[in-house]
Amino acid sequence: MCELAALRERRAALDLVAAEADRARAGSGRLVLLRGATGTGRTALLEAVAEQAAARGTRVLRARCSPEDTEVSFAAALRLLLPGAEFAGRAGRFPDVSDGLDDRTYAAQLWQTLCSFAADSPLLVAVDDVHFADELSRRWLVEAARRIDRLPLLLVVTERGQYDIDPPSDGLAHALSPTLVRTHTLAPLSTDGAAQMVRADFGDASPDWVEDCVRAGGGSPLLLRALLDDLRAEERDGTLPASVPDTCAALYPGAYQAAVSWWLDSAGPATAGVARALAALDGDGTEDGHGPAELLARMAGVDSARVPGWLTAMTRLGLLRPDPEGRPGYAHPLLRDAVLSGWSSVRRQAAHRTAAETMQRRGDRAAAVARQLLRAPVVGLTWAVGVLLDAAALALRDARTDDALVLLRRALDEPMPAARRATVLIELGSLEFAAARSSAGIPRLAEATRLPGAAQDRVRAAVALGTALARQGETRAAVDVLRGQDEHLTDHPDLARLLGTASALLSDHDRSIREEAYHWLSETAELSPEAVGPAGQALLVRYDATAGRTSADAAMRRTRALLAEPVDPLSEPYLLGTAAAVAQWADELDEAERLVRRGLAGQRPSLLHPMHLALLNVRADITAARGGYAELLADPSAGAGAGAGTGAGGAGGAEGITGRTWRPGGSRSQPSGPANVHAHAVIALVETGRTQEAARLADGFDLGLTRDDSWELNRFLYARGVLRAACGDPAGALDDFLECGRRQTARDVVSPVVTPWRSAAAECRLALGEPQDALDLAGEELRLALVWNTPRPVGRALRVLGTATGGRRGLELADRAVRTLREGAVATELIPALIAQGRQLVAAGERSRARDPLREAAERAERLGAVRLRALAEEALREGGSRRAATALTGWEALTGSERRIAALAADGRTNAEIAELLHLARRTVETHLTSTYRKLGIRRRAELATALTERSAEAAETTGATGVTGAAEATGAAGVRGT
Repeated sequence: MCELAALRERRAALDLVAAEADRARAGSGRLVLLRGATGTGRTALLEAVAEQAAARGTRVLRARCSPEDTEVSFAAALRLLLPGAEFAGRAGRFPDVSDGLDDRTYAAQLWQTLCSFAADSPLLVAVDDVHFADELSRRWLVEAARRIDRLPLLLVVTERGQYDIDPPSDGLAHALSPTLVRTHTLAPLSTDGAAQMVRADFGDASPDWVEDCVRAGGGSPLLLRALLDDLRAEERDGTLPASVPDTCAALYPGAYQAAVSWWLDSAGPATAGVARALAALDGDGTEDGHGPAELLARMAGVDSARVPGWLTAMTRLGLLRPDPEGRPGYAHPLLRDAVLSGWSSVRRQAAHRTAAETMQRRGDRAAAVARQLLRAPVVGLTWAVGVLLDAAALALRDARTDDALVLLRRALDEPMPAARRATVLIELGSLEFAAARSSAGIPRLAEATRLPGAAQDRVRAAVALGTALARQGETRAAVDVLRGQDEHLTDHPDLARLLGTASALLSDHDRSIREEAYHWLSETAELSPEAVGPAGQALLVRYDATAGRTSADAAMRRTRALLAEPVDPLSEPYLLGTAAAVAQWADELDEAERLVRRGLAGQRPSLLHPMHLALLNVRADITAARGGYAELLADPSAGAGAGAGTGAGGAGGAEGITGRTWRPGGSRSQPSGPANVHAHAVIALVETGRTQEAARLADGFDLGLTRDDSWELNRFLYARGVLRAACGDPAGALDDFLECGRRQTARDVVSPVVTPWRSAAAECRLALGEPQDALDLAGEELRLALVWNTPRPVGRALRVLGTATGGRRGLELADRAVRTLREGAVATELIPALIAQGRQLVAAGERSRARDPLREAAERAERLGAVRLRALAEEALREGGSRRAATALTGWEALTGSERRIAALAADGRTNAEIAELLHLARRTVETHLTSTYRKLGIRRRAELATALTERSAEAAETTGATGVTGAAEATGAAGVRGT
């Protein structure tokens, strides 16, 4: 049935032969030449012609030419005329080459034999694959074609007509007058015809399955028939294979691959070489305005002038199909795989090397050249390493970390100087470690530290290895690695100083080692400040801040003075990151943000460095302080994760932070436990009313498995306490807050600027009916907050102390908390203070006065998207007897500060990419904010944004001035503090 379906599209050829057969029966024969590419069904058509003639009473002589006969004289003619049983009595004695006749005489006798066969009845002479005929047989057939016009004889010949790389030899009809020949060229199967063939075998197949078969058939009945035979063998219990496979290995018994191999063998070695080269390129080699012809020609070693014609011909046949960008490629992956299967790996690799060299010479992009090098053997030339490293850098820029890993591993196969190898090892080890917090990268980094090279390179390698070990919970080993470099740095005091700074920073992962490191740092600084440098002194300022030994003003004066001192480039990130942390605690958020930008600009995100993660953490703290919940949830690099910042753009942090599906980043096997990003995410989810998601994230960590003793674990304990308190579990929350406090205090971290665990624990004590304990905790919090003396911790402590105190004194403390927070640059801690003030007023019987602070709290919470706080404000309003809703969920007032900033930039004509770069956000975050903005403003498209903002700008400015809230100052204290 399949063959019949294919022959439906050969009706024109059958009709032509039938008409010529009628003409021959009338005594006027002719040559009919059926031409077609390999696999287009020439043989099947000739068989149908012979059957059709025999059915009408015509005698048939048949011969199929073979490549093996090309050197045998008259081989094709003899195959045709050797008498069979049907003609034995009439033919008489058949001429024999042993008779010693010359070629001309022998050909004449063969002609007489043919005439004798046609003496009494019409005769069809069918010769298949005449292009394989020997030269004497071809001459004989040409001569016969000239003489059969007065005989009842029809000569039907098939000939391969396909554009190949090697120029074709003259065809059979080359020397014949067109009046003696009727030529018909077989077209490839149409899509409908091929689909009929498939459905003839698989009637229940889906349209997609049929279409897959059609493409794999490439317009060739031969290939399609072979594929269907293989698929039929795969059919089990009347069930079709799930899909048409992409590889020949999935097919049995292999008829399809055999058919493709036969097609290539028929085309010749030059065409087969180009076909396989195209399969190997798989779409590469056409970038930068270059076509594939030259590249294919060089890979196959053929004439480049004929390759474009071959590509065009194969596309017309259906074997090739251009992709959406116009690049030629095989119509189906299975066809490509079958073409490649006949190529040895050695020849394939050599072709890829040739392609890489050609593309490099003509100036193709590094990424395209590198794709060829990945499949080529070692080149051993300098340019190959450069191309692979350039391509890896581009992959990192585009956040394609997996691609960068492959390229860097391949680069290590090439010979290179030790210094360059160390650089590659550091980057590869950093990326392997960051990809899944894998220990696989550590041996690479260790190898880099052992290679000879410049002192700076050894320090970079040691810092990267130390960073990886510390994040694996091996803090002692990390510090030992850094100290082990001292013997190599006797002539480099600046580098020795840098390693001391790095050791102090990495020691944050272990309490006892931290104590040792800062003791050494402090003693050294007292004796010789220049021995620790500005970066080391900045770490001591940070230490004093967390230990509650200095005020914010004093810390910022000292930090700014250190920033003004000269510092070497390797130490600068340590200074900038530490200064940014201090500035963030001091509520100097704009300054902190500038320092973070400077620090990150000087970092290579693909290299493990302790300050890169620290800078990302500070950036996350700034975002949280401003109430940027959406940024924290949508952009992992807004909050540094366990391993974040070591991949491209710091995206190696919390896996799956999408705001919908949560999977703690690699925490199942990570001894270092949860990171800062997870703590921020838990709090952001709580504040946005998504406590179930927050619980799933928090429960994903088994804190009993961690060996880490860093501030990040303490930070996570605080965040989990916030979650438990929001879920109505004050006892569980109190346990987390107290454990956080115990661990922080053991590290000499007592200032509430780090984690305000005392205030949080005091609120839990109140909920559990323990007012005296609550007062003690709140009082101690206020005492320590006044040492640092910035509005955020002081206002928070006043609020909680006022709630714990109650009565007239409690109301005075609440009023003082609100006044203090209104004076600060970070205003979102003002929201819970306003709620506390309102509740105190309600308790004092002053319900009318309570409504204003509660409504303001609800409005501020609405602008931030702080669902939990807005709900608390609304609840307090209802308890105070208010019947009017406090917030509008749409309009300008409903926009958060982040939404206002982004909307203003979009209305100014900035693209999403430009806004993301300007505000250091993910592009997806920008899109999320704009979608929310459109909804709240009641518009549908970007074009309406400018008008909507213009209409409300005056009102917005007035509102902003009245409340003291600016977009840049919207923040939250509870989520914005950072541990150390």
